[in-house]
Amino acid sequence: MIPIFQTSRLVLRPLELSDAPQAQALFPHWEIVRFLQKIVPWPYPPDGAYTWCREFALPAMARGEEWHWTLRLKSSPGSMIGCITLRSKDSNNNRGFWLGLPWQGRGLMTEACEAVTDYWFDVLKFPVLRAPKAIPNIASRRISEKTGMRMVAIEEHDYVSGRFPTEIWEITAEEWRARKKSRDNASRP
Repeated sequence: MIPIFQTSRLVLRPLELSDAPQAQALFPHWEIVRFLQKIVPWPYPPDGAYTWCREFALPAMARGEEWHWTLRLKSSPGSMIGCITLRSKDSNNNRGFWLGLPWQGRGLMTEACEAVTDYWFDVLKFPVLRAPKAIPNIASRRISEKTGMRMVAIEEHDYVSGRFPTEIWEITAEEWRARKKSRDNASRP
């Protein structure tokens, strides 16, 4: 059972097949997909979100290998604005996300990352979280920086928009907990 999370501005709800139409309307924009893994078809097919949910995401969730949440504003919980994923099978790619264009640049994905990273370490008990970033994807790199990650390696990866040098960002459970404790202590009067 994958939990529902709430942050100060968001509700993160486990992905369902019924979310596919909203994902299909938001997702297929070059600005969103260009730095995603090459496995994302481009141009995006009219049934792409439905196929991804039915054939990939939901079965991986059922196997306990992936955890997918839709992002929704608390002020409009019926409308999906993006998606965030945790995955256990690829040791260098544990977290991925996308956010609809109208909501980018507001710190919403950082909030979502904080919630799912807590889950990764505190509930799932993994020792480390890693996330690859195409070097030109500056916005994604900033999220990793803001959430206490550090760059540990550079590799080459294939993306929808081509092959790029890729930074592997990492945070350990110990680093995450120390960062959380420091933030909690700083917020106390």
